[in-house]
Amino acid sequence: MSEKRQCCVVMRLNLDCNACCRKARRIIINMKEVDTHMISKKERQVIICGRFRPSDVVVKLQKKMKRRVEILEIEDLSGGHGGGEEGQHEQEQPYEQPYDYYQQPDQFTTPLLCYYLSL
Repeated sequence: MSEKRQCCVVMRLNLDCNACCRKARRIIINMKEVDTHMISKKERQVIICGRFRPSDVVVKLQKKMKRRVEILEIEDLSGGHGGGEEGQHEQEQPYEQPYDYYQQPDQFTTPLLCYYLSL
């Protein structure tokens, strides 16, 4: 069983009308482990921050709303102070291939530019 950590979860939830937004807000406010929340009806997103397990909150919201809930993003806000080994690993940067624009021949663009400028 994993412990509850300070995190922020972005979820997608189908919010059709204002009543759906009110119902979701009421469910989220009654959760004791939630600190802050934001509901965006236009983007169909719900952002919840607090000290909880994201899967527990999603399941609870899914059961009470009777709608599908999708997790889009989970951000860990504990900052690695939890004492576990997870926070000690450095994040690896994605590999980017070096691309030098100055060494590429400009023979393809120059004739086209000359052609359009002569018209």
